[in-house]
Amino acid sequence: MVLGSDLRRGNAKRGPRAAGRGTAIAAALVLAVAPVLAACSDDNGGGSASTPPTPTAEQTTSAPADPAAAESQIKQNWQKFFDPNTSTEDKLAVLQNGEQMAPVLKAFSGDARGGQVEAKVTKVRFTSATEADVTYTLTLKGATALPNASGTSVEQDGVWKVSVKTLCSLVQMSGNGSPVPGC
Repeated sequence: MVLGSDLRRGNAKRGPRAAGRGTAIAAALVLAVAPVLAACSDDNGGGSASTPPTPTAEQTTSAPADPAAAESQIKQNWQKFFDPNTSTEDKLAVLQNGEQMAPVLKAFSGDARGGQVEAKVTKVRFTSATEADVTYTLTLKGATALPNASGTSVEQDGVWKVSVKTLCSLVQMSGNGSPVPGC
């Protein structure tokens, strides 16, 4: 049967408007009654006395509590991490999972170019209260080597750190070719 036709009752003689009107009325009833029926039923057979959960601040925020302070810390820690004069211990303190990533950092710093790079953060965009996309410029001996590079920063133990993902992508770009454990 085609929606809007009602040949069994002889409504076709009254024309398409009569048949269409009946279908429209039936559709309106279904649309009006369906939400009422849905609201009255659930899987347990009874009504629900509880209200839906209210989202927490963590669920609704896409930035840390103090974005300006977080951005400042991200910029400082990235500069520290990529400063050739910063000790390995200090670099590990601003690297996500620092102690576990020591071999990767060693591989990065072991590359002759790794000890000559510096980074300047140009943009920070928070994607959550504990993660941020970072745009930075990587220089090699003062010359721009990688402009507008993309990386990420993560908040770990109250400190905004260079992410493992960022370090691993730079190690892979170094052209060494050999796999680095941890990446």
